[in-house]
Parts: sequence; C-alpha cells; structure tokens
Amino acid sequence: MWLNTHGLGTLGTGAPDVMAMVRQIGFLQIDTIRNVTRAHNHILWSRNPNYREGMLWPRLGTELFEHFTHDASLIPMEVLPVWQRQFARLGAKAASAAWYQSGLGQAEIAAIRARIEAEGPLSTHAFDTKAASREMWARPPHKKALDQMWYAGDLATCKRENFVKFYNLGDRVFPAQLRFEEDDTAAIDTLCDMALDRLGFATCGEVQRFWGAMSAQEARGWAMRRQSAEVEVTGADGARRAAYAAPDLDARLEDLPAPTARLRIINPFDPAVRDRARLMRLFGFEYVNEMFVPAPQRRWGYYVYPLLEGDRFVGRIELKADRAAGWLRVTGLWPEPGTRWGAARTARLEAELARLARMIGASRIDWQVRAPA
Repeated sequence: MWLNTHGLGTLGTGAPDVMAMVRQIGFLQIDTIRNVTRAHNHILWSRNPNYREGMLWPRLGTELFEHFTHDASLIPMEVLPVWQRQFARLGAKAASAAWYQSGLGQAEIAAIRARIEAEGPLSTHAFDTKAASREMWARPPHKKALDQMWYAGDLATCKRENFVKFYNLGDRVFPAQLRFEEDDTAAIDTLCDMALDRLGFATCGEVQRFWGAMSAQEARGWAMRRQSAEVEVTGADGARRAAYAAPDLDARLEDLPAPTARLRIINPFDPAVRDRARLMRLFGFEYVNEMFVPAPQRRWGYYVYPLLEGDRFVGRIELKADRAAGWLRVTGLWPEPGTRWGAARTARLEAELARLARMIGASRIDWQVRAPA
C-alpha cells in the first residue's frame, strides 16, 4: 500500500501527467547532480516511463513553486497559503544563523533586491561578490543574501536555465489569490493531514518529517486535535508498531492492485526511500547515501540506486553515464542478502537499464561488473 500510495505500485502508461504525479507524492525533491539523469527527472520517470526531461520546468512559477522542505523541492502552487509559516520559519532561521550571515549591510541587501525589482529575474551570476574561502560549501555574500530573501518568500524562483536558479520578487511569482496566510494551527493541521494522506499510515514523527515544516511538538498537537484512527503495522522484523492511519485506509486496502513484477531502478532521492528509518522498518532494506563519504569508507559506491522488484528491494546498483559518448555503465551491483539472482532477474534488470538508456539517449550499456549467475 505504501508503494501504491506513492505511485510505484503500478506502472504509469500514456502521456505523463506531471502535476498529477507531483501531487500524488506531495512534492518533488530537486538535485543538482546529474549522475545519469537528475533526481527530479528520475523520480517522475520511475512512475511513468514515458516521462522525458524538459516536461517539468515549464510548470515552475505557474503550477509549481520552489522552496525548502527537507531539501530544495518543487511544491504544487495550491499549497502556498499553508506554506507561509515555512517562509516565516526558514526566513527567520536564515537571518539569524551564523552560517547564513551574508556579511552585507542592510543597504547592500536592499540594493540586491532593488536590482531584481528594476531589472527583472536575475541569477546569482549577475552579482560579483566573492566567497571568503574555497571550501566546497562556501557561498559569496550576494548568494547568501539572495537565499535569505528566498527562504523568507520575499524572493522566489521564477525559472531555471541549465539548472541555474533565477530569482524574482515573490509578489511577481506567487499568484495574488494564494498570497494569504492561514491561521497557524489550521496550517499545521492541513500540512499534517496532507502528509498522512500521502503516507497512508505513519507515526507522528513520520508525519512531522514529511514536509519538514513544523516542530515535533506542533505535530503532536495535530495528533491530539485530529484524533486520527490508530493501527498496528507489522514491520519486516515482525515487530508491531502503532501508527496513525489515513481516514480511507480500509478502502485503499480493498482497492489495492497486485504489485507490478517489473524490476525498477529507484533514485536515492525518491520519496519511497527518503525516510531511511521507515524504509528499514517496512522493508528491512538498509540504504545509505554515500556521495559525500570518502571513497575508502564506502560500503557500496558514490551514486547507488536501490533496486525495487514488485514489493521487495532486491539489491543496489551503481551507474554512470556519458551522454556525449552515448553509454550507460554498470560499475557496481550488490544483490540483497538472501535474494537469489538468476537469469530471469538479470533479464528484468537488463530491460530496465535499456529503458533508462533510452530515456537519456544512450545507445549502449557497458557492464564493468556482471550480475551473479
């Protein structure tokens, strides 16, 4: 049911309905790394293999807005009224955090905003202040000032070109009819209700972490006010744990289709695997993102994808791609312990690799390692 709720229980067919997919999962995390294809494209492609790069960004600023959940994400525009509390929370946090202090005076920050007001959308490349260090995460003062205003909703992403963010005034991007602030308690309740609807069943902590837009205490207040139905969920380890259930849980269970037997390559940022503790509890599948772990300390690899077959995670695969050279390469494959890996499963993996190669325009698949016989 969890996979089906998140669009992975069955396979999408026909023309992709991008907004329907984003609304189903709640929001879409975006990421700069294009290992094979960027995370947001992969997540949508996993739900409908007819999706292609370029179908998403025209909706930014009209049907979608960009802001920060647990990470940079695209959120349906209709969520905007209840998102005002997140603008306030993150705007205040960015203004007070030492890491985000821009080093610019109020007059200089106001001048940055005034340029956008006068000239229209500008990217960080339109400004020329320099970072104080060469560290990986160092940002120049103008970038920190832009981000502070962006977190607060004073600025908004109006477009991205080659993934470069362009800032405009929030009042120019956010529709006037949606720029109102819900009562704070009502906003918390709505966000929690929306989270539980997309989770199907969840602990209070999982509801809170879904949007990353409230404290644990605020989520507990929602649980007390809503008094949602409670169920027990048996995890992969056989233990039963209490959880809250979506109001239509019984109907969802009755209408569940049989899970597709297709083997799928899942992106590390996919919402189905984003909550690693939930993933481990429900499926007994451990996943660690090792992109920023020094190579000698990695258990698997740099950019490793979970492999989902039906309703089981059966392994992990490391892939690389070179679009100019036209290849997709398998550089690592780790079957899940206890999973038999024979010719049939290898054939399903090869079929999925062929589909992924077509999506990025690669003409061949290279194997540096082979699947177990």
